[in-house]
Amino acid sequence: MSEMSDPMPGTSGTARTRLSVLKTYKLFLGGKFPRSESGRVYEVTDTRGRWLANAPLASRKDARDAVVAARKAFGGWSGATAYNRGQILYRIAEMLEGRRDQFTAEVAAAEGLSRAKAAARVDAAVDRWVWYAGWSDKIAQVAGGANPVAGPYFNLSTPEPTGVVAVLAPQESAFLGLVSVLAPVIVTGNTAVVVTSERAPLPALSLAEVLATSDLPGGVVNVLSGRTAELAAPLAAHQDVNAIDLAGADDAGLARELEAAAAENLKRVLRPADGGADWSADPGTGRMLAFLETKTVWHPVGL
Repeated sequence: MSEMSDPMPGTSGTARTRLSVLKTYKLFLGGKFPRSESGRVYEVTDTRGRWLANAPLASRKDARDAVVAARKAFGGWSGATAYNRGQILYRIAEMLEGRRDQFTAEVAAAEGLSRAKAAARVDAAVDRWVWYAGWSDKIAQVAGGANPVAGPYFNLSTPEPTGVVAVLAPQESAFLGLVSVLAPVIVTGNTAVVVTSERAPLPALSLAEVLATSDLPGGVVNVLSGRTAELAAPLAAHQDVNAIDLAGADDAGLARELEAAAAENLKRVLRPADGGADWSADPGTGRMLAFLETKTVWHPVGL
């Protein structure tokens, strides 16, 4: 009597159901992927309430650690040439293109879209990332220049990054909206602490995996998932955060509270658009200019 053995998984002749390899999502801090220091997670579901994954529920301590990482990275990133920053952002776009199918599936689940519509959103997000990459060495020509003065002097104004920017990602646009608020912050030399969409954090957490394997220095972008209000409050009040984008503060009361907290150290505040933003519209240069300072230098004219 011959002996029969079960075929190896993946070989012909097996009728066994393959077990899914479930993904473990983590935070992204300083170029590394820690779990939340609190050990907490929360369930992420699709628009029909079906479970997708457990996402880390970041704490105030995680938010403070993210600011420390962003500040540490600021000197090197802001000191890099604009051309170099543009190259790095373009490399990120190349990698996003290579993971297009993954992001399409995540956006479809997060936003309740058909696969075709989700693919169009992902394509728009990648194209927007490329668009911002192209602005890296051009924004200075828009925001700076030579000023006419009465006297034998050169008077030159140049834009400089603000510093560490806290970014509350849009709640309803899990990927295109995220790219639309993150790319303009870092292309101009700022570093970022991103609070993902509370309901749909998975595309942002997957974007962190792309950033980690690109040429982007660790700490330039730090990604926190969890309760937006819980994480936004310590970031708005943090003395080492220089600016905050309130795009994801959907509640008007929360936005006012955060704006009041941000006034403590005179943070730049970008308020959410009235009636909600149209993330598919032409972004213009407004979000890049919102997080730039202007340095003006006087220099005598030589003979």
